[in-house]
Amino acid sequence: MKSIFIPIMLGILSIGPISAVSAQGKETRAQKEAAQQAAVKSWLDAQQYVFVPQTALPMSGRAVQLTSEYTFSVTKDSVESYLPYYGRAYTAPMDPTKSPLAFKSKQFGYKVVERKKGGWDITITPTDQREIQSVNMTMSTDGYGSLQVTSNNRQPISFNGYFKKLKDPKTKSKSK
Repeated sequence: MKSIFIPIMLGILSIGPISAVSAQGKETRAQKEAAQQAAVKSWLDAQQYVFVPQTALPMSGRAVQLTSEYTFSVTKDSVESYLPYYGRAYTAPMDPTKSPLAFKSKQFGYKVVERKKGGWDITITPTDQREIQSVNMTMSTDGYGSLQVTSNNRQPISFNGYFKKLKDPKTKSKSK
C-alpha cells in the first residue's frame, strides 16, 4: 500500500507547480492579445495602417495565393493602392499594362463603423478616381481582415489578409 501511495502523492504535488505556470502563461497571452488589440485600435484611430493581402478572391475563377508584396495604405490625407486584379473587364482599359487597382487618391470619403461582435467596417470612396467606386474593408480586433474593391467597369474582387502599422517615412533610417 505504501508503494502505491508515495508515487500518487508525488504526482499530485508535481501537478500543482505545472498548473500555476500554465495559469501564468495564460495571463501573459491575454495581456499580449489586449496589447495587440489596443495597437490595432490606435492604427485605426490615427488612420495610419496598411492592408497586406495574402489571398485574392475574384468573382469568377479560383482563389489566388499572392506571393508578391501587394499593399493598400491608408493615411489621413491619402490612400495608395498596389493590388492585382483578376476578373472580367466590361470595357477595354486605356493602358493594359497597368493594374486597375494601382492608384493613389488624395480626395476620398472615409467612414468607420464599429461591428457588434468586435472589429470595424471601413468604407473608402475615392472621388478623384473614375475606375474605383468604393473600397470596403473589414478589420478584426486582432488585425486580420478582408478588403473588397467595387469598380465601375470591372467585376468586384476581394482579398483576405492582415493589417499592420504604416511606417512613418520621416523616421526611416538613412543608410548609405
